[in-house]
Amino acid sequence: MNAAPPRLGAVLFDLDGTLVDSAPDLAGAVNELREAHGLAPLPFADLRPAVGSGARGMLALGFGIGPDDARFAALRDDFLGRYEARLLRETRVFAAMEPVLQALERRAVRWGIVTNKVARFAAPLVAGLGLRERCAVLVAGDTTPHTKPHPAPLIAAAAQLRLAPADCVYVGDDRRDVLAGRGAGMPALAAAWGYLGAGESVHDWDADAVLETPAALLNWLGLA
Repeated sequence: MNAAPPRLGAVLFDLDGTLVDSAPDLAGAVNELREAHGLAPLPFADLRPAVGSGARGMLALGFGIGPDDARFAALRDDFLGRYEARLLRETRVFAAMEPVLQALERRAVRWGIVTNKVARFAAPLVAGLGLRERCAVLVAGDTTPHTKPHPAPLIAAAAQLRLAPADCVYVGDDRRDVLAGRGAGMPALAAAWGYLGAGESVHDWDADAVLETPAALLNWLGLA
């Protein structure tokens, strides 16, 4: 068994778009909701980049409304209910991520999940994919009073692992993940295979590294 670098205590991952591909079910929930309102489905390619923005982003794209719209609360609740009903229908761990998790486990490197997805969805999703018994920590969007880009969730994860934040690495597919990692004092790596959102390039996020593939994480860690 190869040893991990001495200061590598744990690797923390964002969930949606980094560790798992949940876009098909989130996009499916939006299109189900559109169909219920007599609207044609939107192409998956148009919906995928909005997944990281949560219900607000999905409804903005799917219905052109924001939280100030009188219809927003009802549509949000309907969308979330539909998503919950199909939570694991098509969602999978990214195929290229599984060998990375196995490599970390072989080297006894703990890994965990820090997500803005609230526990109502994050906990059953992680359990349903068989990850809960493997990950060392799960911090959901309502575990702490703050969500990313605030560093509190990452600091909480490190504390649960009894590690200094500097001994953890965070991997995420949104600029908020990089900001949270920076704020927590841990290396922050950008997952270029993720949803990324709209706007500036992933290469402009000031991440410690941009990982084009999951396997690149092992190279960056010196574990390949």
